[in-house]
Amino acid sequence: MLKRLVYFAVALTTLSYSGIAHADETNSNATAETNASPITMTQVDMDALDNHQKLGPGDRVMYQVLQDQDPPRTLTVTDSGDLEVPYYGLVHASDKTCRQLAGEIKLLLEKKLYYQATVILALEVANKTLVNGKVYVTGQVRQPGGFEIPAKENLTVSKAILCAGGFSDFSDKKHVRLIRKTAEGENTFIIDVVRIWNGHLDKDIAVQSGDLIVVPPNLFNY
Repeated sequence: MLKRLVYFAVALTTLSYSGIAHADETNSNATAETNASPITMTQVDMDALDNHQKLGPGDRVMYQVLQDQDPPRTLTVTDSGDLEVPYYGLVHASDKTCRQLAGEIKLLLEKKLYYQATVILALEVANKTLVNGKVYVTGQVRQPGGFEIPAKENLTVSKAILCAGGFSDFSDKKHVRLIRKTAEGENTFIIDVVRIWNGHLDKDIAVQSGDLIVVPPNLFNY
């Protein structure tokens, strides 16, 4: 009878210890998962930011640091291309994408103010009034002249011709000349706009400030 009581006591002790060990292991795993979640979520949030369109003066962006639990703020890129970051100061924003700028601000904040900063940045309103100079279109188009190149738009040769009212009835669409002056001299590109219309969009060269587009006449019109 005494031996049975001893065995029963030992069994209870073993079960109790196993239960505690199992609970500690479960709690430890839960704690590890809890601690890992914010890091994963932080990475996903910032990786989702736009990494294509570059910011410029006059652009309005939505700004938020998730750890602050404050509502998003609307900030405007200054004429000098800077962004006034709350609690920090000016950070240069021009010619950077939202993801690039958010990553830079994150490092700056974590260096001085935050242990961890999840910076959310998104373009709300783009300033479309800025231009990168002019392109000039002449020859067989309906409205020849100089046309501004929007800073936020990829203006190509075919689009510039559309800005000039499109081709006239006597235009040579297959031998459009793009004349570009560089430090090394003058370069001329021959562009087949008909081929571009047929799907070869990679042949549609983006224009630069000071470019001259010449649409020659079609000598075989009857």
